[in-house]
Amino acid sequence: MKLFWRVYLWLFVCAMLAFALAGWHANRSLRRVYRDQVAAELQSQADWAASEIRRFSLKPEGGYVDRRCKELGSLTSSRVTVVLPGGQVIGDSDSDPAEMENHGNRPEIRAALAGDVGRSERFSDTMRRTLAYLAVPVRQDGQVVAAVRTAMPLADIDLTLDAATREVGWGVLASAALFAVVASVLVRRISRPLEQMEQVAERLAAGDLRARIAAPTGGGEMRALARALNQMAEQLGARMETITSQSNELKAVLASMAEGVLAVDSRGQVLHFNAAAAELLGLEGGQERGQLLEETVRHSELQRFIRDIQVSAGTAEAEIQLPGERFVRLHGTPLEDAAGRKIGALVVLNDTTRLKRLEKMRQDFVANVSHELRTPITALRGGVETLLDSERSDEDRHFIAMMGRQVERLGAIVGDLLSLSRLEHDGQSGRIEREPGPIRDVLRRAAGNFAKAAEAKGMTVAVACPEDLMAPINAALLEQAVGNLIDNAIKYSGAGTRVAVTAEAANGEGVRIRVKDEGPGIEQRHLPRIFERFYRVDQARSRALGGTGLGLAIVKHIAQAHGGTVAVESTPGQGSTFAIRLPKR
Repeated sequence: MKLFWRVYLWLFVCAMLAFALAGWHANRSLRRVYRDQVAAELQSQADWAASEIRRFSLKPEGGYVDRRCKELGSLTSSRVTVVLPGGQVIGDSDSDPAEMENHGNRPEIRAALAGDVGRSERFSDTMRRTLAYLAVPVRQDGQVVAAVRTAMPLADIDLTLDAATREVGWGVLASAALFAVVASVLVRRISRPLEQMEQVAERLAAGDLRARIAAPTGGGEMRALARALNQMAEQLGARMETITSQSNELKAVLASMAEGVLAVDSRGQVLHFNAAAAELLGLEGGQERGQLLEETVRHSELQRFIRDIQVSAGTAEAEIQLPGERFVRLHGTPLEDAAGRKIGALVVLNDTTRLKRLEKMRQDFVANVSHELRTPITALRGGVETLLDSERSDEDRHFIAMMGRQVERLGAIVGDLLSLSRLEHDGQSGRIEREPGPIRDVLRRAAGNFAKAAEAKGMTVAVACPEDLMAPINAALLEQAVGNLIDNAIKYSGAGTRVAVTAEAANGEGVRIRVKDEGPGIEQRHLPRIFERFYRVDQARSRALGGTGLGLAIVKHIAQAHGGTVAVESTPGQGSTFAIRLPKR
């Protein structure tokens, strides 16, 4: 049903009900008013008849009262009856009183003889029709001596009322017809622009963003509504163009990315993945969208990683191995809607297989070269020692001693490189064994190894650690890491200073070991690279002190082999603090 008929029919039905109610009320009011008017007229006639009757003798003999009733009935066009207190009729304008029965039981007569005005409507046995009666008392010397009754046929009243009802009905019908025409015009003026707007809205909903209302009509509100709808269509079109452009750009970016991108919703269904992700995960390019992740990607570590992202509050990273000796670095973050609610997870997959192979090649190369260098270094060391034992000039012995120092330094570098290679290999393969042990014993042994070096510079190494502090550790490796930190603190600190070695529980996060010195400190620009291999803050000084440049790198790998981390805090001129954090488990 069109909008016009939906509005018009309801309006027409409501108006017809209102007109019918108004007509019914008007007809009822008219009947009540007319009947009251008839009653007033009958009472006026009855009062006049009563005043006339008082002048005559109320005795039945002589017929004076009856003749006067017939005269009054002819003048008023109504029936006039006079009844004595006993109910005897002594005068009637339409019948012979002698033939009329006793009227004492008539309700209007009883009321009039009691001194009131009586009214009633009933069928008259004498007249053989329904009449409206009104009776008034006739008083003489304060006493009710008779009752005068006037009557009028209800048929005459109803005839007049029916004529009035017809007039009211015709008036109502004429008003309804006029309303129907006027309402049709008004509703058409309202519904036509609304129907146009409805059609435009349907076209917009169907995707036709060029739909517009050509010529807004109607009142000011209609024009304002049409303008608002056109503005909304323009803004919607502009936004859709922007969204489409951004979507195309995003698709182009995702398609050109070397990294894989995988998005899933909160129920674990695949939302999107690019070509790189499809290649890495073995997807077939489209039919997997909308399916559960477990049905699409059969890799338990990736599934567990995505579930962890969906329940976590921040980003996460992990590395997994896919079939075919492929290594993938995962970076995940939760997906949120405009209200900040989590709706899924986004995972970026970076293929690190080539980097892993290069790293493995580097590790093998360093390990092999270091291993191969040990034999010639041993031979060189033996040759230098032999030369030093023989008789040489002072100049020869000076150069031979310099050669010996460099051979020892080269041996130390090779030893550290072999240690790093072994740490990397054993750490990645999980071969480093750890068991719960006391931290205090490890710190004391590490400090004791450098007691003579500290004493030579007039320095003190203080160890502070609770006796019951425990952690799962590889005691030998941890001792080596702490020893490297103490060695650096002694080398780079001035004579007479203090090195503090402390350990404590780290607020439920594990154990934190600190080595604090009073040396020259490190500038902020060096701190991010301080744990890189062969990185030196002061090249000349480091070589003069005999360092290999690998000590802090070894500390970092030992901490990582324990599942922990290493950090440094330093301010130039105020010393440095190196911290190793070990997990409880």
